[in-house]
Amino acid sequence: MTASPIIRLEHLSAGYDRRPVLTDVNLTVYEHDFLGVIGPNGGGKTTLMKVMLGLLKPQTGTLRFYRDGQEVPEISMGYLPQYNSIDKKFPISVYEVVLSGLNRQKPLFRPFTAAQHEQVRRTVARMGLEGLEHRSIGQLSGGQLQRALLGRALVSQPQVVILDEPNTYIDKRFQAVLYSLLQDINKECAIVLVSHDIGTVLQSVKSIACVSGTLDYHPDTEVPAEWLEEHFGCPIDLLGHGHLPHRILQCHPSH
Repeated sequence: MTASPIIRLEHLSAGYDRRPVLTDVNLTVYEHDFLGVIGPNGGGKTTLMKVMLGLLKPQTGTLRFYRDGQEVPEISMGYLPQYNSIDKKFPISVYEVVLSGLNRQKPLFRPFTAAQHEQVRRTVARMGLEGLEHRSIGQLSGGQLQRALLGRALVSQPQVVILDEPNTYIDKRFQAVLYSLLQDINKECAIVLVSHDIGTVLQSVKSIACVSGTLDYHPDTEVPAEWLEEHFGCPIDLLGHGHLPHRILQCHPSH
């Protein structure tokens, strides 16, 4: 059975103050996709993410959303921001962080429902944060804060979750826990993972978008070594260790 699209970018260009960052981008994100977005700093990964989230209007081209195979004005999305964008001094608890993920589902000036609070409690438990509900985010470890923010992104049961450099939160020991959790989450929704950590991305995702001004899409996890070396500005070797395969593809068709 062919997966249905949920986000489609066609001949899309985007940037800031009339300065293009992305040019003629074509990309489709499908239901239950796990898309890894890689590329050099300044190549447009963040710009692509902002366009998908609706935070940046395309300069040219189209952005379309779909639900159950039908085009719709918008879809539900969850977002896990970069670690350095979080103010850990802000006086908010783990429970309140996760609950804030339901703000768009609550009428203004009305309290959250009992069902919504139960949804938050289930999400807190799923993130392994039981017992920490009332702890301030400033008292959390990097991994605990990441799970609280991931809970906020997931509590509304979105169609797609966008993760911006999630490895910046955590040490290597917790990465296996995070990616195991993401594999489970991927059974319920699509995931777009933006990261510079090429090795971790390649062993975790189902498809790859290589972004550097333009976008080259691979429906599998094989990335040409030539593209990596050209756009990252140095030779890169991907070695196979454990479950991390050594994958190399031919050049992109445009090269």
